[in-house]
Amino acid sequence: MSAIARTDTSLVTRWWWTVDRLTLAALAAIIATGAVLTLAASPAVAERIGFDTFHFARRQFLFLGLAVAVIFATSFLTDKGVRRLAVAIMAGAVVLMIATLFVGAEIKGASRWLPVAGYSLQPSEFVKPGFAVITAWMFTEKRLDDRFPGHAIATGLFLVVAALLLLQPDVGMTMVVAAVWSVQFFVAGLPLLLVIGLGFLFLGASVGAYFSFGHVQARVDRFLDPAGGESYQVSRALEAFKNGGWAGRGPGEGRVKEVLPDAHADFIFAVAGEEFGLILCLVLVALFTFVVLRGFSRVLKDNDLFALLAVTGLLVQFAVQTIINMASNINLMPPKGMTLPFISYGGSSTLALALGMGMVLALTRERQGARRSG
Repeated sequence: MSAIARTDTSLVTRWWWTVDRLTLAALAAIIATGAVLTLAASPAVAERIGFDTFHFARRQFLFLGLAVAVIFATSFLTDKGVRRLAVAIMAGAVVLMIATLFVGAEIKGASRWLPVAGYSLQPSEFVKPGFAVITAWMFTEKRLDDRFPGHAIATGLFLVVAALLLLQPDVGMTMVVAAVWSVQFFVAGLPLLLVIGLGFLFLGASVGAYFSFGHVQARVDRFLDPAGGESYQVSRALEAFKNGGWAGRGPGEGRVKEVLPDAHADFIFAVAGEEFGLILCLVLVALFTFVVLRGFSRVLKDNDLFALLAVTGLLVQFAVQTIINMASNINLMPPKGMTLPFISYGGSSTLALALGMGMVLALTRERQGARRSG
């Protein structure tokens, strides 16, 4: 028998019996794995650049602890609460993104970060969950009232966000936001002819990015011709997967973390492959896949367009980011500097993803009768 009785009407009890506990368990498993991999990958990186051994581990443990709290707190919200939070996050993130263009710290040729109390804040990470919810709201209002300019507002918001991202520049993040907007627009009823038109438009934009941004061109060229460029990190990552085999070399026995600059961040999946083998990699793939499919399964049971569009956008963001990171590690696409959700080191990414997953849990809670809007 459960220790929490259904007859208990307290807020936490009602939350426990309505929230998707299987998704909670999967997210907990991903976060726990992220903590273990941080301990495996980050000490060597910290020592190599002159920090104390557990510099990155301590920070990431703090971020993961805050992420758990954010997921828990956000999952209590009503639909209206989710919309209000999204507006607040979006407004703050856009203002801070504009600020990064003038006072942001430039790292590797990009101005995406603001120094805050000894940490680096990346405002663009927080745009993603806010954007997904607000565009879902606008598309929904358009369906409810054809006179409402929901499509125009959602498209205008996308163009503003994309412009700010490209000014930083951050082409990878722009791709994620474009994927969210496009899928939501399609689900909201975009005609097939326009879908095809958008596909060609994004293809043209990708070609334009190749010729407009030097770092994009360099990454694509290295991907297409590894022998002709500096594909150091990807080459080492592939070696790590090969050395790990099925079961891995064992915790702490990996060597790729000693030479990979981003072993604790963008290439932590390679550390997982070397030390824990293909088995753990497949488990991670299964966990991420479960979170996405379970979220769609839950929201499709409820006849609520806003919840469907918002959850779709949040899950697409989660899935695309995961796919980009894993594909980059195994050389299926050029590296994009995208973190692996709740696994890679990064406070802004971890907390922003926690907000998104908390919103998914809030919007997929079981409802009795009409959905809660207050």
